[in-house]
Amino acid sequence: MPWREVSSMQLRREFVRLVAQGSQVRPLCRRFGISPSTAYKWLARYRTGADLADRSRRPHQSPARTQATTEAQVLALRAKHPAWGARKLRRRLLDQGHAMPAASTVHAILQRHDRVRAAASEAAKPFRRFEHAASNDLWQMDFKGHVAMRALRCHPLTVLDDHSRFSLCLAACGDETLSTVRTHLIATFRRYGLPHRMTMDNGSPWGDTNHGGFTALDVWLMKQRIGVSHSRPYHPQTQGKDERFHRTLHVELLQGVVHEDLAHAQRHFDAWRSVYNQERPHEALGMAVPASRYGTSTREYCQNPPPPEYADPKRVRRVTEGGLLYWRGQTYRVGKAFIGEPVEVRTTTDERLADVYWSATRIAQLDVIDHTSISGRRLP
Repeated sequence: MPWREVSSMQLRREFVRLVAQGSQVRPLCRRFGISPSTAYKWLARYRTGADLADRSRRPHQSPARTQATTEAQVLALRAKHPAWGARKLRRRLLDQGHAMPAASTVHAILQRHDRVRAAASEAAKPFRRFEHAASNDLWQMDFKGHVAMRALRCHPLTVLDDHSRFSLCLAACGDETLSTVRTHLIATFRRYGLPHRMTMDNGSPWGDTNHGGFTALDVWLMKQRIGVSHSRPYHPQTQGKDERFHRTLHVELLQGVVHEDLAHAQRHFDAWRSVYNQERPHEALGMAVPASRYGTSTREYCQNPPPPEYADPKRVRRVTEGGLLYWRGQTYRVGKAFIGEPVEVRTTTDERLADVYWSATRIAQLDVIDHTSISGRRLP
């Protein structure tokens, strides 16, 4: 995305902030659509205080010996206490007088050295604090609800990082369709990388309120190896951080304002988003700004992800029109979101039942005696 004249200062600030938080310069240049020479020019000015002298920053720290020492301390304590997570390890090392980075960095050290098992993380979810431990662990996404323009309506699309409250996307949309959402998500993924998981409510185009089935958006995200979850119907608190962001957006920007058109709204959105991320103190962050806690993901967006692979090709079937699966001479419904996708039928301990998987996700269960099926995200 090339730097536009109207928001060049906003983008410069965001760029140097992301680099200061640990993002690599050249991959970030590709995401922002600028040359490395331009990037290093602004980084040099930032480091000397020129043009951005009014922005407080922690000193640059990058000695290899200090980083290696910190990692060794984290890993040694983790070996002594294998059940401790990043926050406990950091707190204990601080109490012992060691200088420690943020808990998200400690978590990243554990991940980098394969000290975090996916199964253990999944099992620990009910006992975790509401805030996720690291940037890009979870993104929350929703539409704010339409706002007035001189003609037609604007539908603000918001994507928020759970850990840092960093606003990843604030887009002025003309509708709430799948194609519109996907277009803005691609731009967001290309700039910030991919999250591990995204959560959204059950309204259109996110989910199926009545049946809890998978949607085309779910499958598209799953192809990027992004976990997808949905809040329970009538439980907006699951999207609490994004809901709170919407309140702030309404009070600070949208209340009593009528935009001329989508382009006019987007200019105002861009300016406010820059202030929210980089200047506005956030009470939930101890009065820090979201940009001080956010770092880009190392997981890159793939334009054409490969299809899923399965262990037993004889059990693989392709979902046909209508979301139907043909298995042993019978027809079963598994969901229209998977039309054209290869799926695998797996046996279970109950000879009456068989599970249907798309990649590693169970999407349906077949009753091979009654020739019926149950599909969707709320399988028993």
